[in-house]
Amino acid sequence: MTLHFTKMHGAGNDFVVLDATRAPLNLTREQLQRLGDRRLGVGADQILVVESTSTPGIDFRYRIFNGASGDEVEHCGNGARCFLHYVRDHALTTKSTVRVQTVNNVLELVMQDDGRVTVDMSKPVFEPAHIPFDSSRLPARVVGQIDLWTLDGAWPGDVAVVSMGNPHAVHLVDDVDRADVPTIGSIIEHHPRFARGVNAGFMQVVSREAIRLRVWERHAGETLACGTGACAAVVVGIRMGLLDAKVNVDTRGGVLTIEWQDGQAPSATNNHTAVVGSVMMTGPAQTVYDGEISL
Repeated sequence: MTLHFTKMHGAGNDFVVLDATRAPLNLTREQLQRLGDRRLGVGADQILVVESTSTPGIDFRYRIFNGASGDEVEHCGNGARCFLHYVRDHALTTKSTVRVQTVNNVLELVMQDDGRVTVDMSKPVFEPAHIPFDSSRLPARVVGQIDLWTLDGAWPGDVAVVSMGNPHAVHLVDDVDRADVPTIGSIIEHHPRFARGVNAGFMQVVSREAIRLRVWERHAGETLACGTGACAAVVVGIRMGLLDAKVNVDTRGGVLTIEWQDGQAPSATNNHTAVVGSVMMTGPAQTVYDGEISL
């Protein structure tokens, strides 16, 4: 089969985007891995699939597949920004605001006048069981309004855990350039207390309005940017009392702006199920090229 695709990136996090609104695409795991392969295929961190939907109030279905493993994953914020540019550029909609259904959530995407896209990334979840994270018999200490968990095993470091539609473990570092992201990131990703694996974020606080961030993503390794990882880091920093409500996140691929106005909700320790506000992410998205590949 010959497959038409668009290569895009959001702050260096790159994607292959496929249109399945006119006919379904039933790609195998092997075909998805071929698309994501940087030597034998197109190359991408994630494969994004645009599907139609008949659900009232929803414009599209948004599916995300890991470019290395071919597994369907829950969320990708940088991909969501590319998604909105794609559906507008390919005349699938003329709306500036669209609502999309992911595998476990509904996202609202808004085009700004400067071409950046704001994504309502929904509400963070701190309850360990919902991440999922096994915190049983594990030492924790409260910093500000969040629990820091000391992981057992090969790397007994402290992480804060949060879900942004996908699982994240955030570790505070003095200097992201000196952090051993490949080694420690892999240990955290595969730690047995995370039943489905986890994305590992390494956060350096620059000021109350700025952080530097590197993220080791599940199945993909370190990427140039991670939208949900940026949200997770800012949420953790706010709960720790280190950050204000609006923060610029400097990733290796570019700058994302994260805003969480309801960050001073009841603490995770005292009330894991507290209702808090949505996290808003604003950042760039760019088309690299269109192409075809024979699978």
